Amino acid sequence: MSAASVERPHDERPLIAEANRLVDRLPGYRVEILGGQILVSPPADGPHARALTTLMLPFFTAGLHGGETEVLQGVGLWLPTDTEDYAIPDLVVVDSDIDDHLIENNCYDPVCFRLVLEVTSSNWKNDLKTKVAAYAEAKVPVYVVVDRKHQRVHVLTDPAGDGYVTHRFHSPGQQVTLPDSIGAKVTLDVAEILDAGRAKRTPDQG
Repeated sequence: MSAASVERPHDERPLIAEANRLVDRLPGYRVEILGGQILVSPPADGPHARALTTLMLPFFTAGLHGGETEVLQGVGLWLPTDTEDYAIPDLVVVDSDIDDHLIENNCYDPVCFRLVLEVTSSNWKNDLKTKVAAYAEAKVPVYVVVDRKHQRVHVLTDPAGDGYVTHRFHSPGQQVTLPDSIGAKVTLDVAEILDAGRAKRTPDQG
């Protein structure tokens, strides 16, 4: 944790204090601060969690968990967009020395993040707009969005300012190979991931 963060009087950080109160009052909810605004997201549904598990498998198979990198869920990312901003991506690929990059409030310096990934829920606009700008300003090299709303996978690379120079989206039937900068070759099957993220219907539901 940086000395400046430790010395900063707590009463000058009202948003983080309120965010932490919400965390205590709403177990299982994800509380983030983006653009100086508190964002509260309900617990993920089954299909969201299933999509994440399906996504993790190719990262593990590629050998990204262990050695120089780790594949983690629910890790806080400190953002440069405002004095108290932070996000909690669904999935990340980080350098294995992440513990050395703790800033505050269980959030880590973006320098150790190689990839962040979000699976959209009801607040999908945040993933496709607000977080694009936030992660780009944090210079996260690769941002992947599993867009359950529009049934496609977005891959954003080359952060510049508050956006990414390259933004490609992929539809079912396509394979997506992520940039080598994450540490290994990872190829995602778009149809498999999106199918995992759909609610399963019983015979009675048609």
